[in-house]
Amino acid sequence: MPWYAIHWLLPQTLRSFHYDNQWALWLIPLSVSLFVFRGILGRRYHQQLRVSMAGIVGPRPDIWMRVVSTLRFLLPLSVWLSFSFLLIALARPQIVRQLREEQSDGIDIVLALDISSSMTETDLRPNRLAAARQVAQAFVNGRRNDRIGLVVFAGEAYSLCPLTTDYTLLLQYIRELNPNMIRTTGTAIGDALARSINRLRDSPAKSKVLILLSDGDNTAGNLDPLTVARLAQNFGVKIYTIAVGKRTRLADTLGIATQFDEGILKTIASVGQGGFFRANDAGQLRQVFARIDKLERAPVRVQTYEDIQDQYRPYIYWGISFLLVALFLKNTVLGNSLED
Repeated sequence: MPWYAIHWLLPQTLRSFHYDNQWALWLIPLSVSLFVFRGILGRRYHQQLRVSMAGIVGPRPDIWMRVVSTLRFLLPLSVWLSFSFLLIALARPQIVRQLREEQSDGIDIVLALDISSSMTETDLRPNRLAAARQVAQAFVNGRRNDRIGLVVFAGEAYSLCPLTTDYTLLLQYIRELNPNMIRTTGTAIGDALARSINRLRDSPAKSKVLILLSDGDNTAGNLDPLTVARLAQNFGVKIYTIAVGKRTRLADTLGIATQFDEGILKTIASVGQGGFFRANDAGQLRQVFARIDKLERAPVRVQTYEDIQDQYRPYIYWGISFLLVALFLKNTVLGNSLED
């Protein structure tokens, strides 16, 4: 961009810079007070010769005098602008771009979320799926250096998002989860485990974690959950299961069948060398994720590089340009007229 572009004078451009010598900027408002002080002293002590312009510039000399008096401010204004731009250049405006390189032994995590119709039960408010979705979002927001993937399942299992550090994209997927995404009814926990392990088995990460959120009601699929959990050991994948939902006392008393089975989730977690958690409300769900986050955190090494580009040259050119304008005006009628 050329130095004479108006872009360099825009307030948003000046605010976007990092100034290495910020003290120089404080001299700009100070210079205003010096010009004001000089003007006051000049009016008080400067000798002037009053000359009648009648008959020289026409019948209305007052208009000419007013125009000339106004234009005479161009000289001190040009000097002040030149001084200000040179001070901006002295402040060393810079564009600083930080390049952050994070090296981590890292964790690869796959979230397997049950979106079957049983997850619409309202024993967790507003329902099981909404509670699990909210906490999954909080969990993703709490990670900084880990790749996270997403598998959803009902009667079938699908890999919705591969392992990624694009948490914005991942959160968008989680927000859009609903039971209508998979038309096949049932809950295929075994298939979901297989899909998740398939994502993790070739991962170079030292820590590989599978987090299964479900009500444990395994009613569909072609694979046995326990068999798949045993295969996870061969790939170094730890399985954590979270029972989303709760059995009410009223249901137990009346013998009402509810779609909730935490027994299989306990067995899967035991075989998968992870842990089982019971989430009776959204608050406990958050505690579950906090515990997993604490157990599986890996060390991170961060290196920060700064790309610094100095942008003082355009302001030097602007300062010199206004200085030349001031020197030109000094040798015109605007700089010498009506003086002694």
